[in-house]
Amino acid sequence: MPPSQQGEPGTEGQPGSVSEPGTEGEPGRVSEPGNFSDPGNLAERRARAGRNLPAALAVGLALGALALLTLFTIKILFLVVVGVAVALALWELTRALRTRDIRLPLVPVVTGGSVMIALAYWRGERPLVAALAITVIVVMSWRLPGASAGYLRDVAAGLFALAYLPLMASFVALMLAPADGPRRTVVFLILVVCSDVGGYAAGSLLGRHLLVPKISPKKTWEGSAGAALACVVAGAILLPTVLHAPVWQGVVLGVAAVATATLGDLSESMIKRDLGIKDMGTVLPGHGGALDRIDAMLVSAPVIWLLLTIFIR
Repeated sequence: MPPSQQGEPGTEGQPGSVSEPGTEGEPGRVSEPGNFSDPGNLAERRARAGRNLPAALAVGLALGALALLTLFTIKILFLVVVGVAVALALWELTRALRTRDIRLPLVPVVTGGSVMIALAYWRGERPLVAALAITVIVVMSWRLPGASAGYLRDVAAGLFALAYLPLMASFVALMLAPADGPRRTVVFLILVVCSDVGGYAAGSLLGRHLLVPKISPKKTWEGSAGAALACVVAGAILLPTVLHAPVWQGVVLGVAAVATATLGDLSESMIKRDLGIKDMGTVLPGHGGALDRIDAMLVSAPVIWLLLTIFIR
């Protein structure tokens, strides 16, 4: 995801900053975008997009270095990094949902999610499915001692969080498990980053036509084209050189990566709009929260894992 714009701090106790104000008394609404064909508005938009860019670049480079170091030394450490990122994202999501009086059962989701990621790495898909089912049962049981009012709402939130974060992250563990797992995972990470960087660069420089203004007032068709080009080129280069696969498979992987990364980004934007917040948190300067950083990776992981499983023997 491109570096997030850091908005003004929200109300005390809210996880992030409140989204751009719309009509007075409706803080969750974002104002309608201006005319991007006007040079003044375009310059203003670029200035907003580049806010805290040095911090965003520094954090991005540090995270990339950490990923490469752990992947190609002791790859279990990379799995620990994934677990920490998921736990932070779950904590952010829990705080965000509380603004709507939704009580996510964090303990069973974190515990069961950790077991799911570990089993996916060490034992494979079948134990992962069993751990998922057992965690669903625990989540339903965990909420029983409370009042009946809101039971379905809280359990549904817990199951959504379980599927959205630990389950998706478990496919990164599955990707990492084989002997060539670090190389597969590097391809996955680079493709998602290319979607982010390509979209951000093309959107900042050329963006004129909004993609989905009701969800994201900054995403443009030009940015999406830049993301697609970056992913396709990266896939065509990476798969033959890193995993010794045909170029056409790299192109397919690049198309899948940009589609799923965009979907992940837009889905998280929709969650934040529904909750009336700008960012999930502030743990990563220039990026927002942990969930703001990994949203595209979460949705891309199962699709890229599946394609790599089919392509690479």
